[in-house]
Amino acid sequence: MLNSHRKKMLPPIVVSVIIILYYVVYFGILITLLEGIWKYVLGIVPLIFSAVMVKVCIERIKEIKEGEEDDISKY
Repeated sequence: MLNSHRKKMLPPIVVSVIIILYYVVYFGILITLLEGIWKYVLGIVPLIFSAVMVKVCIERIKEIKEGEEDDISKY
């Protein structure tokens, strides 16, 4: 049973890492192309997106540990 939960936790973690890397690379490229205040604004955006992504991933892992593998069944 524990191994089953670990297998179900892997996809949310992998997706979260991929999306965070995408944010960092995409906004990193934009920051190098822009000047002025936009560099700072676009530096904050990926940090906020990454923090939200980590929070969602943690919530999903908690749901899996509690046995709620199927989110859609709630609705």
